Amino acid sequence: MALLQSDKFSWTKGFYLAVHLNMLVLKDLRGVRTIETKKLSRAIFYGVLTIFIFAALTSLIFSLLLRFTSLQEHSIQYVITGITFLAMFLGGFISGGKGKERGWLVGGLTGVFFTLIILLFQYLGYDSMFTLKELVYHACFIITAMMGGILGVNITSSRAS
Repeated sequence: MALLQSDKFSWTKGFYLAVHLNMLVLKDLRGVRTIETKKLSRAIFYGVLTIFIFAALTSLIFSLLLRFTSLQEHSIQYVITGITFLAMFLGGFISGGKGKERGWLVGGLTGVFFTLIILLFQYLGYDSMFTLKELVYHACFIITAMMGGILGVNITSSRAS
């Protein structure tokens, strides 16, 4: 408990989050819990990597379909959006499975890191910020990754027991 009294924490209505040495410290209504930051960062890395690999593979498939068939880009717009949500869910699922606890946090951080990478790419590469429509999409992406993280933790923990 001395650890908790000596560090600075971010407080919000009975919940706080702090980083101490190599631990992420969470306190909520159920008490104080810690997560190793190395384990957390590795889980997030695998989740974001999964999202980008899945996106690259599906982009290749769709580019070949668009090039060698009579499909038009506007005709597959909703399919691409659905596949993007699937990629976010899978990334959250993988990160939740690797993290093995707090799937909402691990999946949410996976979605946040993906969004930050896309924002940096768009801002630095195209000199434009997100539009309102893109902000809504990315908020939904983060929620979808959170749901994947929750399911990933629960599926992994049920297999282990």
